[in-house]
Amino acid sequence: MRASHEAEAFFEMLAVERDSAFNTLESYRTDLEDYDSYLARQKRTLIEASTDDVRGYLIELTDRGFAATSQARRLSALRQFYRFCYAEGWREDDPTRTIATPKKAHSLPNVLSEAEVDRLIGLAESEAQKTHDTDAKQLRALRLYTLLEVLYATGLRVSELVSLPVNAALRDSRLITIRGKGNKERAVPLSRRAQAAMSEYVRQRAAMGRYADSVWLFPSHGESGHVTRQGFGRDLKALAVRAELDPAKVSPHVLRHAFASHLLQNGADLRVVQQLLGHADISTTQIYTHVLDERLKQIVEQYHPLADLG
Repeated sequence: MRASHEAEAFFEMLAVERDSAFNTLESYRTDLEDYDSYLARQKRTLIEASTDDVRGYLIELTDRGFAATSQARRLSALRQFYRFCYAEGWREDDPTRTIATPKKAHSLPNVLSEAEVDRLIGLAESEAQKTHDTDAKQLRALRLYTLLEVLYATGLRVSELVSLPVNAALRDSRLITIRGKGNKERAVPLSRRAQAAMSEYVRQRAAMGRYADSVWLFPSHGESGHVTRQGFGRDLKALAVRAELDPAKVSPHVLRHAFASHLLQNGADLRVVQQLLGHADISTTQIYTHVLDERLKQIVEQYHPLADLG
């Protein structure tokens, strides 16, 4: 880094006043050195840099392949440096003040295709219909199939799914009420397949004389009284192996996203999907906009009179 008494005073302040660790100091030094190298190419110094220079540096970091999290860390170092310079009277402004922190893009988890979901649920259904050598194995197979049918039909969070009350299966209703994040309630429709799976599971459970007093739809002998999200996740990955799918790509969370993506692919409105998923803010649901973009592209290509003329 070019000689700068402001930068050295900044590092001294970090070491003495804030008692920063050696690794922290080295990290700040590396970040400022890289920024100073950029400014040198612009024929500017650290103390002369403008807001446009800071923005230009972040653009260069993007071009160099830096992730948003890495850019945010470097911007944090610059902010602290320029606040120090302002406090010392070496600058009359802080060029980082109006710069927004780079945000990590919301990425969509692995999404199973409709065929892969059909394969997974189909195998679970087949295993549930088999006669097993113990009631415990029979119930476990039925439970896994029912969990899958309900999850793919509703897109519930796994915590909402495993803690469903048993009366959800006893009502003759196409809607169930879910109490989700923030204690907010929402109504979620059930498919006929999910309804049938729930009813049959509860019927067979009762016929075996199991869990007669349980208030849970998916009871267990564990501390919570119902199957855990971890237990369901393990059973689901084992099923994926038997279905010859990559278990790393299969989880309850992935099936929730498959529910949303497949709805959008087949014409559902983004606001409807937001409500079904229980997202408080539409921006959370907008991680699926790539699905909408692809569908809109297909519609234009299929129906626009000039689509084939390019």
